[in-house]
Amino acid sequence: MTDPGWRSIGGSATAWFDAPSQVQAAAWAGRVVEIAPDSAVDVRATGAQVRLDSAEHAAAVSAAAHDLGLTADPGALQRLDVVLESADPAGAARFWGSVLGPDPADRDPALLIRLSDEHRPLRNRIHLDVVRPAPAVAELGLGAGSGPYGVRQADPEGNEVDLLPGGPLGEGAEDWWAVFSAMACYRTDSPAQLAAAAADLVAGTGLPLLVDVRPDLVVLDSGKDQWEDGVCGSAADVLALATRLQSAARDLGAVADPQLPRFVQLFLDAADVAAVQAFWTAVLGYVADERPGLTEIHDPRRLGPVMVFQPLDPAEEDRRRQRNRLHLVLTVPEDAVRARIDTALAAGGRLVDEGRVVDPEGNELVVTSG
Repeated sequence: MTDPGWRSIGGSATAWFDAPSQVQAAAWAGRVVEIAPDSAVDVRATGAQVRLDSAEHAAAVSAAAHDLGLTADPGALQRLDVVLESADPAGAARFWGSVLGPDPADRDPALLIRLSDEHRPLRNRIHLDVVRPAPAVAELGLGAGSGPYGVRQADPEGNEVDLLPGGPLGEGAEDWWAVFSAMACYRTDSPAQLAAAAADLVAGTGLPLLVDVRPDLVVLDSGKDQWEDGVCGSAADVLALATRLQSAARDLGAVADPQLPRFVQLFLDAADVAAVQAFWTAVLGYVADERPGLTEIHDPRRLGPVMVFQPLDPAEEDRRRQRNRLHLVLTVPEDAVRARIDTALAAGGRLVDEGRVVDPEGNELVVTSG
């Protein structure tokens, strides 16, 4: 990359630009879509991230950002994905493809399935939570689940997912689904216009809104739990905003796609929750949820997946020692790899081999530049 604000992340030319407001970030997203129609732009309250298939349009996108007073911050760039090592990759792909469903917006961590012949019989310490609209979950026909909430499913090798059915947000907001966040996904020929309208409507409300702009698609998302009654506003405020956003989308000819709303988070079991949480908070640059009784951490820009920690019985020593079939991959700019590994070690991690570290309880993280 010749432009200092850009890096290659996961095969895409990627940049984050700080913005004075979400309205200005959305205005810039409109310029980006004009320059590079196939781009992906994530509009947030404090700025926006753009991903391009190639660096061809990077200079023009940067110039548009400069014109609007946006400043590049390459230190914000990273991507977190999940690797599943399987003795039967084809079978695992069938199960996980159906459970996860489509992700045309490329919003959630990718699940990368790799062949492995190492026998690991015990339950993983890492699993996924997936929330989709109840009709989509019912269509899968997976049968009764297990676990404390009756929603746990597993692939043929025992890799687990808590698959939860989400419900409608409320009357007057029929396009919206409660999937741990409030979310609506719109197919549209005018994604930039819808993003700008959404940013204008949310301005001054005190309610957060994540706006992901893709070719012919816009995802409107509250962020996990952020629209719950009493967190950032009242239930009446939330429903009123969703209703206004729905009206604006429909006025622009956008059509809701009820198959697409989906929330994915990562769950880690830990005997020492505080130590494991501290490791991942440091190495990912995340922040802890400040609400009492929660052990969640999240990306301060709401770009990466939420991570949750729950207690593991310290007596399960065999399970704690077993190498998981699941591990995480963190992609950062090439010039940031060494610093992230150093951060991981300073936070209680251990270097296993080049680029691979484990947290205080052996959960693996590969730090790579792609």
